[in-house]
Amino acid sequence: MKLVWSPETASKAYIDTVKSCEVHQESSVAELISAMAAGWNAKLILETWSQGGILATSIGLAIASRHTDGRHVCIVPDELSRSQYEEAMGEAGISPEIIIGEAEEVMEGLAGIDFMVVDSRQRDFAGVLRVAKLSSRGAVLVCKNASSRKESSFRWRSVVDDGSRRLVRSVFLPVGNGLDIAHVATSGGSSSNSGKGESRWIKHVDRQSGEEYVIRK
Repeated sequence: MKLVWSPETASKAYIDTVKSCEVHQESSVAELISAMAAGWNAKLILETWSQGGILATSIGLAIASRHTDGRHVCIVPDELSRSQYEEAMGEAGISPEIIIGEAEEVMEGLAGIDFMVVDSRQRDFAGVLRVAKLSSRGAVLVCKNASSRKESSFRWRSVVDDGSRRLVRSVFLPVGNGLDIAHVATSGGSSSNSGKGESRWIKHVDRQSGEEYVIRK
């Protein structure tokens, strides 16, 4: 099996996220990421979050997990972050699954990740991507705030091409503060750029700038 795109599920998650994130900063990022997670029918959605982070993306991921009957897990570094995250998500009517600890250590107990979002401003984001246990169907990995990351030399192949998994394609989108997205195949499944009828197009309009982005997946 491999990740299969569902435009109908993506559209539903996108619309629901628009409704939920109208008053949040970076709502355009949340809408796009939510549609992607739902469209790929992700069953295990993982994100990292720390104190002071923007929550629109988290809301979008939670909404996507509802549409896929999946599991949305957030890793936070400490109790203060957990408390802030839980309280803010509760105000949005969402009861998140939260794990406290260093992301690289927590990852040991989370296998089968289909969709993952990390914050490029966190110093260990590349290490988290390296140790992530991806689904046998492959996975979509997203680095948000990519324009602000300190590791200017970051390359997807350096964190995903290790023999057991392979970079299929990647794209950088100038949405929000930059989204760096990769589709990764694993040895437990297969993926190909040449398969007939497999490509899908996502159209996203940034509501603040009015710019339109078309992404081929």
